[in-house]
Amino acid sequence: MTGYDILDRIDSPQDLKKLSIAELETLCAEIRDYMVNCCSRNPGHLASSLGAVELIVGFHYVYDTPFDKIVFDVGHQAYAHKILTGRREAFRQNRTRDGLAGFPNRSESEYDAFGAGHSSTSISAALGMAEAARLKQSGEKVAALIGDGALTGGLAFEGLNNSGDSSADILVILNDNDHSIDDSHGGLRNYLLRVTTSMRYNKLKTHIWNRLGEGRLRTFIQRWIRSLKSWIVKGSGGDLFEALGFRYFGPIDGNSIEDVVTTLRKMHSMKGPRLVHCITTKGKGYPAAEADPTTWHAPGKFNPETGERLPSKHPFDRYQDVFGNVLSELADIDPRVIGITPAMSTGCGMNIFEKSHPDRFYDVGIEEEHAVTFSAGLAASGLRPFCNIYSAFSQRAYDQIIHDVALQGLPVVMCLDRAGLVGEDGATHHGAFDMAAYRSIPGTTVSAPADEVELKNLMYTALQSTSGPFFIRYPRGMGEGADWRNAGFTELPVGKAVELRKGNSVAMIACGPVVNRAVEAADCFNGEVGVYNFRFIKPLDTEMLAHIARTYKYIITAEDGALKGGLFGAVSEWMAGVENAPVIKGIGIPDEFIAQDTQAAQRAECGLDTETLKKVCGKYLENRK
Repeated sequence: MTGYDILDRIDSPQDLKKLSIAELETLCAEIRDYMVNCCSRNPGHLASSLGAVELIVGFHYVYDTPFDKIVFDVGHQAYAHKILTGRREAFRQNRTRDGLAGFPNRSESEYDAFGAGHSSTSISAALGMAEAARLKQSGEKVAALIGDGALTGGLAFEGLNNSGDSSADILVILNDNDHSIDDSHGGLRNYLLRVTTSMRYNKLKTHIWNRLGEGRLRTFIQRWIRSLKSWIVKGSGGDLFEALGFRYFGPIDGNSIEDVVTTLRKMHSMKGPRLVHCITTKGKGYPAAEADPTTWHAPGKFNPETGERLPSKHPFDRYQDVFGNVLSELADIDPRVIGITPAMSTGCGMNIFEKSHPDRFYDVGIEEEHAVTFSAGLAASGLRPFCNIYSAFSQRAYDQIIHDVALQGLPVVMCLDRAGLVGEDGATHHGAFDMAAYRSIPGTTVSAPADEVELKNLMYTALQSTSGPFFIRYPRGMGEGADWRNAGFTELPVGKAVELRKGNSVAMIACGPVVNRAVEAADCFNGEVGVYNFRFIKPLDTEMLAHIARTYKYIITAEDGALKGGLFGAVSEWMAGVENAPVIKGIGIPDEFIAQDTQAAQRAECGLDTETLKKVCGKYLENRK
């Protein structure tokens, strides 16, 4: 039990239906307090979920879940949904190993209609479910809850366009927390809301439409009404949605449970594509989060009483901060340098570059595909774009990377933050597949720095490159403590590996920061184990591979990426043509999705820790004897 008057009585959405509106208001306040206390000890995505409480409570109150479906976008705003759907106590272990996933997960609960880890998917998925309900004649109601940020993604517009052109019974709930609409509670807009959601109005409208039938008169009247509504509510965004074929309602106060319930009740009986526009406050109910929603999107541990954030243990600089500072240095010496990010400025360190070179910084919204092709356009015009995308999210732009960049040989620097295992965000966010995906593309350079200095030098090297995409993948979190601030720029020979330790029987070939764990392991064997830093996965250093094939009986590859197709795949492919090639064992992310946990635990699970590497080396050395 949590010690709350109403929340402790809610074990499923069915329990909500016994409450009055006044009790729902109390419940919303209790949910917020519970989320704040849980997230203060066990960090998560807080501000977004605080702002969406009334929308989620209202939906479960009005609709019959899990029969009726709510599809979340991203899932950053879904914490209240988890708490209300039988996972209240389990929420204390949110984003932990064997605990709740940080996002909606179909395998976790029947109430999670669709999994989501990245944005702009909800409308397309909800449309598919709505059409399935129509084909099966099941009577299910389907809603998509999408934020204004996610609405910038191209997939969201594709979903809107297809939905509006259909007769699907789909409701889109737009959670607008950007404060971009003035006077959202004005009398005229409230009047329009009352009219457009009126049962009598909509019944009369449907009756007239049916009597008119298909024809020019109906089309003319429909266009005239849309034009009139567009003129009256100009600036509300309604004209856009009406033009796409949606019936638009709002804006309403999305943090008023009474307004939300009243509106959703009216939406429930309507048919066809419709959108209700809700104005909410990100971080609602917690002053610190309301004042600084960006910081409190994922604040880490904090004191729930005072709002004081507890300092994280960062003995070394984070890779994202190294990236931001180095990019600023490169821009100081080269006016061609441009920075591009798809809405991840703070997360990837691009905010540092934004402060130093605001005229050369572009945040294009949650639009990875556009970010890549926009970068290609910049490169085609002689500039040197550094396009920073989280590794997992770069998968969305795979076609653009091939067609718009690689095929044309354009020098776009693709900086893949969060490469490898990312920790508590889990399977949806792991950057596991980039090496396997991008090394197969002709004309690409794929690299992985072992530490902060190597990241700095790879960025400098990429700037000197004259053709094709240059990938630099690096992990989430702290570096190794290398003194990158006092290191000058050094251009690295592309496609060349480095011998860090000589050995005589076992060779460890590694890329990225796991190189350092390989060195730690090798140093326990008195010079018997060789270590090779293959900081370039493509092009491979075949001369070094030939030396390793002649010298060693056993090879261990180590990488913070998918074994299939990554460094292990590249080395194995080359060694397949060598007579009497060494025995090769790959250590990396196996052919499965790794669940949420700490990064250290995930790496140990995949064998990417010093102790596991020592054990594998020791086993091969025993076999040699």
